[in-house]
Amino acid sequence: LARVAEGAPGPGPGRARLVLLPPGGGARPDPHGWREAVAAAAGALQAGGLVAVPTDTVYGVACLAQDSAAVRSIYSLKGRNGAKPLAICLGDVERLYRYCQVNVPDELLRDLLPGPVTLVLERSEELNKDLNPFTSLVGVRIPNHPFMRDLARACSGPLALTSANISSHSSTLTVLEFQDLWPQLSLIIDGGPIGDIQSPECRLGSTVVDLSVSGKFSIIRPGCALTPTVDILKKKYGLVPESS
Repeated sequence: LARVAEGAPGPGPGRARLVLLPPGGGARPDPHGWREAVAAAAGALQAGGLVAVPTDTVYGVACLAQDSAAVRSIYSLKGRNGAKPLAICLGDVERLYRYCQVNVPDELLRDLLPGPVTLVLERSEELNKDLNPFTSLVGVRIPNHPFMRDLARACSGPLALTSANISSHSSTLTVLEFQDLWPQLSLIIDGGPIGDIQSPECRLGSTVVDLSVSGKFSIIRPGCALTPTVDILKKKYGLVPESS
């Protein structure tokens, strides 16, 4: 199941393990290998580590959102501006209500999640105050990827999730594309190529939409699912663009 990244003898800074993700989900071809991969990632996260993960859009880096030291590490890893927020990742829509204040129908959430969309909502008091302390909002992801959903369910709190690349660099679709980050990771989950690595559209990341204002929406990042997302918000739920 696991092989050690080249030149890296074990877990820890500079010693990231590379875990090959079996195909399918936990109930399909290799359930033992799948469970082992989820357990390895959850263990690394609980120990305060940073884990590279496949999502339904691009490769990401995750840590425990409630672990302030790990959150600081993710900013350091990416060379990220401290004023740029991190999204949280959950396994199911039901858990969203614990960390966010929701003012849209539950059905709307389920029409968009899981999927390649980040919903920006008012944060609740449950969320770590050291995560994005400069804003009352938080972006929420529930990737349509069985590994990510299983991993989020295996952790007691939300994951902080960002793309696996240096800030301002292109998003990554294979683990080899972010080799420069490997030395600072505890674990790398290799789920194979995500989408068409030759297609720029596959590197757009999730569509980010602000739903914090009742009855309105605002597109923060067009991403890869703009048209279907806007269609759902406008045609099915009657939301209007915030600039209107």
